Amino acid sequence: MTDQPGILAIWNNVAPGCEAEFETWFQHEHLEERIGVPGFLLGRRHEALSGTPRFFNFYVTQSPYVLKSAAYLGRLDDPTPMTRRIMSEVFRNMIRTVCRRTLRLGRMRGTTAITVRLGKGVAGDVLRQTLETMLRDPAVACGEIWSAVSPTEFPVSEEERLRGGDRKIESCLIVEILRAESAQPMADMLQRRFPSAEVGVYRVLCEIRPDSSRL
Repeated sequence: MTDQPGILAIWNNVAPGCEAEFETWFQHEHLEERIGVPGFLLGRRHEALSGTPRFFNFYVTQSPYVLKSAAYLGRLDDPTPMTRRIMSEVFRNMIRTVCRRTLRLGRMRGTTAITVRLGKGVAGDVLRQTLETMLRDPAVACGEIWSAVSPTEFPVSEEERLRGGDRKIESCLIVEILRAESAQPMADMLQRRFPSAEVGVYRVLCEIRPDSSRL
């Protein structure tokens, strides 16, 4: 076990013409179903301002091992009829990775997120130094480093089988910005710093927590 929070990081596109169905499912079924799993602390949805795929969402959990708990795997292996259709017919270009949040700097959250999806070979101290430098800018709300957990630790679920398999990342640098107009120059700088990375800028659509109804 670990006391580092877990992150379920997801990027995806949607089959053309299915956007309304995807939105209905996500907002009226999927988010509340997921945040109801014990150990889920936060869910955030985003849509691209630049970069691909079009959608990005993530969940924060008490630890990565929440993502192979009996309660969570029970949801994945017994999808609702609507989830079964969305997973098999609507999702496209799915990138889904269970990660550990190995660093968080800053206490706020922003309106816009820059995600830097990384492959192998990027040292953790380089990512830390990058975040420390960026947090000096008052336009930056927070920054995090996510490091992938070995996929062999997690069984292939019925939902993933319906999607036909998912791509994985090795790590991700995420920087949250206060105002959208500040994000693209920073994203361009990060692309130059990490030229082999996949960089996207995403605006926040919504956020959910287990106790959201009492806020």
